Amino acid sequence: MVEAFAVASGKGGTGKTTSTLALGMALAEDHDVTVVDADTGMANLLFHTGLDDAPVTLHDLLIDGAAVAVDDAVYERFGMKVVPCGTELAAFRAADPERLRDVVAELAAGTDVLLLDSPAALGSKSAVLPVVLADRTVIVLQPTIPALSDGLKVQEYARSYGTETAGTLFNRVRDEDGIERVAEQAERYFGGETLGVIPESDAARAARTAGEPLLAHAPDAPASRAFREAAKRLDVRDGASESGDVADRFRSAVVPEEV
Repeated sequence: MVEAFAVASGKGGTGKTTSTLALGMALAEDHDVTVVDADTGMANLLFHTGLDDAPVTLHDLLIDGAAVAVDDAVYERFGMKVVPCGTELAAFRAADPERLRDVVAELAAGTDVLLLDSPAALGSKSAVLPVVLADRTVIVLQPTIPALSDGLKVQEYARSYGTETAGTLFNRVRDEDGIERVAEQAERYFGGETLGVIPESDAARAARTAGEPLLAHAPDAPASRAFREAAKRLDVRDGASESGDVADRFRSAVVPEEV
């Protein structure tokens, strides 16, 4: 049994990768979790997990005729399975985004929770696939009206393919005085609930420098505690879908050519 989540945002800079890993570590206390850096064009999860020298990455799995197995790109880190993506432009150009279906389908067969760190924009097939193929989407926002607008575009596209919204996560919040008004508007337009309000954190920046997820680097920081509460609200659906069904969906889903 597995439930697949795309962690997405309308723009970069929201702390999407930090959020993906924090939710992953929190969920790993009760579930078998696999985190995939599906942002094949602007990958950085490897730097957050000390895997910048990983010999095999998602890029290798996406190259036609690659002589590597999916398991070769899976690394045990911080209580989770982690699949990093490379950062070389040549590897990105050589990768076939269509192969992501088969890679993720195989990963889904061996985990309880699959978290896809998704690209911020929806301008290409490689960017759209993680959102389209997940069971639900966690939308990471900064607490501004423009950010809500960007996030709504992600939700609209995902819903057009049957992917519902698990909830919104307000990240890097500097002033909680104005968050209530923005959160109220979010709950009017987004599916799910407000999963959490994560304060801006020096610990998060220090964790990135150290090459560790926030919850490993500073487990008692206010931001870490807020992420754990958000993970509880995520309400993972035990047995949401059979792994075989997930595999079929990933392999058969169609993304429009105009994307």
